Amino acid sequence: MKFKICGMRDTENIKAISVLTPDYMGFIFWKVSSRYVDNSTPKLPKHIKKTGVFVDASLNYIENIIKEHQLQAIQLHGNETPEYCKLMNRFGVEIIKAFSVQDSFNFKKLKLYDNCCDFYLFDTKGELPGGNGFSFDWTILKNYTYNKPFFLSGGIGLEHIKEIHSLLKTNLPVYAIDVNSKFEIKPGLKKTSLLTQFKKKLYEL
Repeated sequence: MKFKICGMRDTENIKAISVLTPDYMGFIFWKVSSRYVDNSTPKLPKHIKKTGVFVDASLNYIENIIKEHQLQAIQLHGNETPEYCKLMNRFGVEIIKAFSVQDSFNFKKLKLYDNCCDFYLFDTKGELPGGNGFSFDWTILKNYTYNKPFFLSGGIGLEHIKEIHSLLKTNLPVYAIDVNSKFEIKPGLKKTSLLTQFKKKLYEL
């Protein structure tokens, strides 16, 4: 199982978090977000995949950001269609397609995205596309019948460790745990000590 820390922005904070060796580090390139990255980002260690988060962005914008920030993965967090996602394949990066989940979710529609993205990501449906700070009912995931691995996101904090461990004992293809808002001092600035504690408990299987 992989570990992703999203919503990074501050250079010194990024360097401190890099020591925790997450598998993915997310940077939000959506101007509405309080975690929007409007400056340069530092080079990350090779083992950390620099991931750009976009919401219904143009192809040109995504291509330019991939080149400027040397992204290795992109996370599409809007209403991107399967056809749109297929166009992303030309950029040679991992494609993570996010879906917002609330009390229910029609997993059948995911079939349309099967051949145009590498991973799915399930996040809590809220006022914003992501970073709303609360989790959805994970029991809904029992209806997920596909083999494509997925990221689990949405208000995940230390209080969810036991639930995560239980989920990992099922046959669900949980690929990564994605954290953000529950570990912040303020938007875009993470608590290193709290993330250290979380990661340690996360891998105590």
